[in-house]
Amino acid sequence: MPDYFKVLPLYLLPQHTLSRLTYRITRCEWAPLKNILIKAFIAWFKVDMSQAIEPEGTAYKHFNDFFTRELKPGIRPVPAESGTILSPVDGSISQVGEISGGEVFQAKDRSFDLDTLLANDQDMVTAFKNGNFATLYLSPRDYHRIHMPLDGKLIRMTYVPGKLFAVNSHTVRIVDRLFARNERVICYFDTAIGPMAMILVGAINVGSMETVWAGEITPTKNRTITITDYDKQNIRLKRGEEMGRFNMGSTVLLLFAKNSMQWQTQLQAGQRITMGTGLGQ
Repeated sequence: MPDYFKVLPLYLLPQHTLSRLTYRITRCEWAPLKNILIKAFIAWFKVDMSQAIEPEGTAYKHFNDFFTRELKPGIRPVPAESGTILSPVDGSISQVGEISGGEVFQAKDRSFDLDTLLANDQDMVTAFKNGNFATLYLSPRDYHRIHMPLDGKLIRMTYVPGKLFAVNSHTVRIVDRLFARNERVICYFDTAIGPMAMILVGAINVGSMETVWAGEITPTKNRTITITDYDKQNIRLKRGEEMGRFNMGSTVLLLFAKNSMQWQTQLQAGQRITMGTGLGQ
């Protein structure tokens, strides 16, 4: 019952309006405001600034500049073994495992279907049926740039409008089909082991997601499903290379085809991970 009471306000709040307000506040360059926000955030969430290239919080242009801060070189080393699939983010494992037919496990007694998650892209639904998935949650204190698990060629990107429910643990337990309802950016790559999808899921106060090839994708006034084909543009990203970022924290879903890879056996829900951690082979 406590989880239900925590989640209930999210159904009533103007999710997109609040997220647009957060967008503006987090880009305010007025020093008194942005410095107070940054200092309070570092103290409240115990952010380790020693890993950042710029460790002084008040040196950042605005709050979002601090939030998407770059880390020092070498802080997140990439394993040399090319067959190791890397964690694309710092965060924790929400769920990891096999896709059952077209159903992806969310939490106890809850799942969501590939058709809805992938906006009825039947080619991709077929590609990932009975494959493997991982749901990776980024908390506010985490590093919020997103990197490549494998070398990949970008095939296409799909923007799917939706809700902006929070994506923390109690919301995942309560909100039905959460990741297939929230706004998201689906990036499809061709890799040496077949198709791979990286799905950036928005959340309340996370009204802005971007990629290195398209820049800022959300917020947008065009709230319709938008598919962009990149197959002929030859955009290739190396394993460990930055592919995008959350302007405020959220969740990344990874999808792989059947029999293309195996997750490491010790992975479990709630486990902390860092970008570059080996997740599978």
